Amino acid sequence: MNKQLYIHEIQALFDDVQRSEVFEDQKMMTDAVPLFPVEEINAKYEAEKQSENFNLKEFVLSNFHFLGAKILIQRENHLPIEEHIEKLWDELTRTAYEEKGTLLKLPKPYVVPGGRFNEFFYWDSYYIMLGLQISGRVEMMENIIENCYYLIQNVGFVPNASRTHFLSRSQPPYFSLMLDLLFETTKDENIYIKYHNTLEKEYAFWMNGAEGLEYGSAVNRVVKTIHGDVLNRYYDTENIPRPESYLIDIEDSENAGEEFYRNIRSACESGWDFSSRWFADGEHIQTIETLNLAEVDLNCLLWHLEKTLAKSSSLQKLNEKEFDYSERAAKRRQMIDQYFWDETSGTYKDYHIQKNTNTASEHIAALYPLFLKIASEDQAKAVAKNIEEKFLYQGGLVTTTKNTGQQWDFPNAWAPYQWLGYQSMKNYGFDDLAEKIKNNWCSNVERVYKNTGKLMEKYNALDIETVAGGGEYPNQDGFGWTNGVYLKLKKN
Repeated sequence: MNKQLYIHEIQALFDDVQRSEVFEDQKMMTDAVPLFPVEEINAKYEAEKQSENFNLKEFVLSNFHFLGAKILIQRENHLPIEEHIEKLWDELTRTAYEEKGTLLKLPKPYVVPGGRFNEFFYWDSYYIMLGLQISGRVEMMENIIENCYYLIQNVGFVPNASRTHFLSRSQPPYFSLMLDLLFETTKDENIYIKYHNTLEKEYAFWMNGAEGLEYGSAVNRVVKTIHGDVLNRYYDTENIPRPESYLIDIEDSENAGEEFYRNIRSACESGWDFSSRWFADGEHIQTIETLNLAEVDLNCLLWHLEKTLAKSSSLQKLNEKEFDYSERAAKRRQMIDQYFWDETSGTYKDYHIQKNTNTASEHIAALYPLFLKIASEDQAKAVAKNIEEKFLYQGGLVTTTKNTGQQWDFPNAWAPYQWLGYQSMKNYGFDDLAEKIKNNWCSNVERVYKNTGKLMEKYNALDIETVAGGGEYPNQDGFGWTNGVYLKLKKN
């Protein structure tokens, strides 16, 4: 019985299951596949739940299918790490040729992150592609791009992940970078022409609402500063608890500010769920204010998208479009300098829309202007110094300088930022620092692998005797982007 499921269709039952903590992981119920028509399950639930011996867990297990809730990777022998990763590509490959529960249909096979994450994730897929490139798996790289193309054409954007409850938000827009990576591999410029319309469609999603926006206001993913400049922010159209973290959100919302759920969800669009970066007081999730911020990473990625659109227009001799996108990119480059560069601390910071100033949080997303070669030599030098002094530890680069217990805070080191750090330093000739970033993190990955036989979602950069922690769920093993970045760094 394959019919797309939207959580609101089983809201009463879903609410009871999540509040009763029927499953240890709240993601279990969001991934469940109904065995009978939803109307039938709802009617049955209303009829049976009043009875004295009603068992909620038994009811759910007899009406839903839970296969493959967690990806377990078992090995008889401890293989060399690179051989282990080669095997993992196949073990983490999935298909979704038809709609099943909340899982969205996709035309091509894809690689999932691992652990509890058994669907297609947007920005993870770019970092997975880095490793696929090294492994010579060009077809899978093309599959990922085709799946993004399918989602942008059919949904209007690439959702956070390929489930119905993620249709209210995206993730950092990496599609244009995926095309660059494929071009680097195949040297075929036609891919920019082939996906030109898709790039435009994704750009339209991020810029939706920019026309006619008043000074000092924001709508959707666009903000207009008091100076009349248009920047972008992360956003989610829903202001309700996240189904995959339902009870956590409800509990955290007590004593929280307005639009708490939307602020939480908007932080999820950044991929950084969660970090002191989003908190007004730098400490507590209740003070989350993602909606008040324009982010340096997002605006750099949109600069790249504008540059790519100028390139794809140029290849087709679309002169007016080429000029328009080039102008937009030039303007955004100037705005990145104006709004995100903090001269005092010698680094890039997010911009607070209400306060018209940079936020206090020091974080590793400051690497993006270096990664995309937007920073000047002097700015790059200052950022490199900042990174070396405050972010580089024995086990890799940390994400922030604050330890709050949130997983995107100190002392955790995440794969994407090791690649961004390495490449950023190479771009500006800081080769020794690039090597240090690479070696510190890769040896941490190797040590954990030697001790556990696993590749983790994140690592502890400070205490290299332990595995990383923090966040809403245990550290996951698999792990897509770690595999990709590790292979890519080792080959550089």
